[in-house]
Amino acid sequence: MYDRLQAVENRYDELNELLSDPDVVSDPKRLRDLSKEQSGIAETVETYRHYKEVTSQIAETKELLSEKLDDDMREMAKEELSGLQDEKIELEERMKLLLVPKDPNDDKNVIMEIRGAAGGDEAALFAGDLFRMYSRYAETHGYKVEIMDANPTGIGGYKEVIAMITGDGAFSRLKYENGAHRVQRVPETESGGRIHTSTATVAILPEAEDVEIDIQDKDIRTDTFASTGAGGQSVNTTMSAVRLTHIPTGIVVSMQDERSQIKNKEKAMKVLRARVYDKFESEAREEYDATRKSAVGTGDRSERIRTYNYPQNRVTDHRIGLTIQKLDQIMEGKLDEIIDALILEDQTSKLEHLNDAE
Repeated sequence: MYDRLQAVENRYDELNELLSDPDVVSDPKRLRDLSKEQSGIAETVETYRHYKEVTSQIAETKELLSEKLDDDMREMAKEELSGLQDEKIELEERMKLLLVPKDPNDDKNVIMEIRGAAGGDEAALFAGDLFRMYSRYAETHGYKVEIMDANPTGIGGYKEVIAMITGDGAFSRLKYENGAHRVQRVPETESGGRIHTSTATVAILPEAEDVEIDIQDKDIRTDTFASTGAGGQSVNTTMSAVRLTHIPTGIVVSMQDERSQIKNKEKAMKVLRARVYDKFESEAREEYDATRKSAVGTGDRSERIRTYNYPQNRVTDHRIGLTIQKLDQIMEGKLDEIIDALILEDQTSKLEHLNDAE
């Protein structure tokens, strides 16, 4: 571990020199990439340097204790040594976590797609409940939520809703929500009081930048059509809605939320770029050794990840076996207890693989 930490520190010093190089300063892209790399390892280097200082202080204190001291000085030195040794252990654990490979998408914005699945109108209502839950969660974390496209139902839910969630670290926390969400409750339309089970799917895609995914104009087919409302009726006579088809992958994105064709196309391109990027990422993940996938990191959106049981006010995350009797609070956006547990499980799994590799 310490060889790797020293290599990171050496690279940090090298980056400091490069960022002062006139050739780098005059190249905006390279300057941005190197600055981002340096920022990404700064905490690791700072922690490692602090660790070396603490280790040096421990050696000095031990040397002091080997000398002839009065009782008060010896007691003070022993207390200081004990505190330094505790701090050293904490720093060692922190450094291990900092060496865990970071998801390069963690700092990105999120494109969230929620769709009602099995259960008809009740599934659409649940999709709407999930969107409100995530919107409230985003609000508490200072993220901005913008609906990019929506297909609402007449009873208040969504067949589909696509939103952009913008904010520092949005993907790092929301990425664990990928998958099928199941609800068990008595629908408002159910007169007999029977509990129904319905599902909605959630897709969390990192926003992809132009530099990360190169989509050629020749690979996109653009179709325009009149926007439609709930039930399929036309809501305007202009051809403002846009459908983009990425020919190499067959991925299709339709957007009709805006009255402007140009704005709809801009939004559709953001979603298309994210979906194409996600497809390539997913294919790379499938090639990854299955034995090294953590319980929460598979990204399989067909997998049932969570059940929301309304009669018992219970939420269960099936990936880590976590059950919480706070469904009412969770549906108000208080998701941190679940997400923090998922992050801890993911980090623990990655740390185990890191230790196995050493």
